[in-house]
Amino acid sequence: MSDTVYEASVRIERTRGPHRLAHLPAHEGPVEFGVHGAIAEHYGVSGIVTETTTTLDYVIAATGG
Repeated sequence: MSDTVYEASVRIERTRGPHRLAHLPAHEGPVEFGVHGAIAEHYGVSGIVTETTTTLDYVIAATGG
C-alpha cells in the first residue's frame, strides 16, 4: 500500500437541528449545510427559516466534476 498523499482536516459544527457549519481547508470561512424542499419534507423538518444547501447537493456537484 502506498503512503498517504493527502489527509483533509475538516471540522463540523452543529448549529441547530439539521444545520451545520463545515470548516474546510482552502475555504475562507465556514460552509453552511442544512436542508431544503423535498429533503426537508422527507425528513419531517418544519419551520425552516432559510432553505440551505444539503451535503447531498455538494456530493452530487463534486461527482459531476
